[in-house]
Amino acid sequence: MSFNINNRRYTGSKYKIVPWIRQLIIDNCKDSKSFCDLFAGTGVVTNGLINDFDEFIINDFLYSNEIIYNAFFLKENFSEELLFKYYKKYKNLLVDNLKENYVSKNYGNRFFSIEDAIKIGYIREEIESDKDKFNKREYSILLSSLIYSFDRIANTVGHYDAFIKNKTIRSSFQFELINPVIESSSDYREIAIMREDANILASKINSDIVYIDPPYSSRQYSRFYHVIENIVKWDKPKLYGVAVKPEPENMSKYSSSKAIDSFRELISDLNSKYIVVSYNNTYNSKSKSSQNKMSLEDISTILNRKGLTKIYTTEHQAFNAGKTEFKDHKEFLFITRVGAFNE
Repeated sequence: MSFNINNRRYTGSKYKIVPWIRQLIIDNCKDSKSFCDLFAGTGVVTNGLINDFDEFIINDFLYSNEIIYNAFFLKENFSEELLFKYYKKYKNLLVDNLKENYVSKNYGNRFFSIEDAIKIGYIREEIESDKDKFNKREYSILLSSLIYSFDRIANTVGHYDAFIKNKTIRSSFQFELINPVIESSSDYREIAIMREDANILASKINSDIVYIDPPYSSRQYSRFYHVIENIVKWDKPKLYGVAVKPEPENMSKYSSSKAIDSFRELISDLNSKYIVVSYNNTYNSKSKSSQNKMSLEDISTILNRKGLTKIYTTEHQAFNAGKTEFKDHKEFLFITRVGAFNE
């Protein structure tokens, strides 16, 4: 089995409603050739529109997401023969002759079984030590394949803010390769992959359509996915606390009291024909960490100052990795025609 881009658990993933988002963009954003996914997350929205435009910008501030975009979308040739050689080795890896490593010492019997953690750490170390044998695409494909493989069996509810306690963790890790979207450097599309603060990037880009799906609650994605981030970066920092997290980094203003000001600044700086914003109504959640930092009215007010804004809605039970229940969950899509203020 090979992994497609949507085959991972990710809070806020829009995978189930991508057809709805795509159709609204096609219907409302006429004469557009370029698409920017500014808070790309899993990358599934870009993937859903990959055949509709000629130019793409894919951005996210997580290291792991940048690696995943390189694996699926980077316009660089890769050797299937080389990848299959490593696939066969990792698929049939036996733990008996492997030593304890950074992953097993920190995450074993927590996020993974000891045996699985030893395998994950061994594979990660070898991918790094053999890095000179790969081009950027091959390195990213192997590393993303490792991410998708261990994410499937991790002892979590879907994110890594904590592991499930008082549970016997079964060893079930199986290494599988991802299935790249862009197959070669000769692909006709222009694709730029970035890892930048969206507010800094906003004034630097020029795209017909800018799609925005920022975090809305106080939950920080860099903390939710710290295990994946740490294994990708492979700096092997000291880890702290019950959830064995590194020191905080990449903390988003959109998950803080600065969210509204940040959003207002972002929208003001964008140079595009259309702005498309995803939003969900979890702001009434009983859980404070799940409550939105921006309301529907905040977003409407800011977007209406930029141009004519239409709002669409659909029923959608979002991926929720925790215990918080969201009743009557709806997904909203704002589409702003920049500079237009009447039909």
